[in-house]
Amino acid sequence: MISRLRASFSSIVAAERGHARLSTLFYSSLFAEHPDFRGLFPPALDQLGHRMFRALQFVIDNLDDEERVLGFLAQLGRDHRKYGVEDRHYFAAVNSLLGAVQGAFTQAIWTPSLTTAWTELIDLILHTMADAAAADDLPATWGATVVDHERCLDDLAIVRLETDSPIPYGAGQYLSVQVPQRPRMWRYLSAAIPANPAGQLEFHVRRVSGGWVSPAIVNETRVGDRWLLGSPLGGLEVDRDCGLDVLMIGSGTGIAPLRAQVMEMAMRSHNPRVHLFVGGKYPCDLYDIETLWHLSLSNPWLTVVPVSEEDENPWWHTAPAPEAPPGLHQRLLGQPGRVVAQFGSWADRQIQISGSPAMIKTTLYALQRGGTPPHLIRHDPLI
Repeated sequence: MISRLRASFSSIVAAERGHARLSTLFYSSLFAEHPDFRGLFPPALDQLGHRMFRALQFVIDNLDDEERVLGFLAQLGRDHRKYGVEDRHYFAAVNSLLGAVQGAFTQAIWTPSLTTAWTELIDLILHTMADAAAADDLPATWGATVVDHERCLDDLAIVRLETDSPIPYGAGQYLSVQVPQRPRMWRYLSAAIPANPAGQLEFHVRRVSGGWVSPAIVNETRVGDRWLLGSPLGGLEVDRDCGLDVLMIGSGTGIAPLRAQVMEMAMRSHNPRVHLFVGGKYPCDLYDIETLWHLSLSNPWLTVVPVSEEDENPWWHTAPAPEAPPGLHQRLLGQPGRVVAQFGSWADRQIQISGSPAMIKTTLYALQRGGTPPHLIRHDPLI
């Protein structure tokens, strides 16, 4: 069954605008049959459709890892409570999702066996999400107040918040956020510090060209703004019992979930060795390298290696580059994945990658080409 599902989904992925067609067919069918559902979602559905497609792709890619798939779907179900989604909405979506997959399928024949396979998968997806949402007794959302907004670069800001009550997230997880400047538009941001009893949170946000939410966060956020946050998501974590040391590769603001994990590890007396490669396009993109370097000074199990694709900052970067901390590992040049792969296969490590979708894909390719076993590599869904 898994091979049938993957082959049929591959045809949708390979088709021109296949992901857009799938999401358009799904929402069109769902809202035509249930017009009252439309009010649950934001006016623009492009980002939501993109996330739906990526989530489906993550499930298809990991069908042979049942625990990982079920955990992801349970998180997704809990997160969907922020929209007001209930059991009846999930069950109403079954036929719409099956029809969308069949309509986006580009091969010549849709067979009865494919109908059976996709019906079983969709049933698993929607029931797992619905059951997890119904069983969760935590709030659907948390309120938080912005207490600091630090502009590190022209296009990058660090936002610190205090939540009304502590959110029980794990270091390495991400949360969906809604800001007052963009109501009903949710975006995912990784927490850059571990959870604490004071309910303090920190997000590192880079402005995305053409985006709606990230420019508002970087340019318009003010102390005192009220944010809304959804349930924690993601599965990046260090397995302290598997006996393997750790390789972490982060680029840009993708360092946030890795940073949170090493900060949490610094609170413990015994940890596996961690090699943390911190990457960026330009040297200025290594905006938090000093914090990570100070962590490594007091934690001998942590090695921090800076990497940049270019040796100098661009001409339009007018702020002076910070001085490299004394004793910091020499900055290496190149794409993070290729640089890391030059050191060997890392087959004796548990590996995490965090960054843009393009960075994750190129790093995965470089590591696997260098002999790294795929089952050792973890990254969050590209949503």
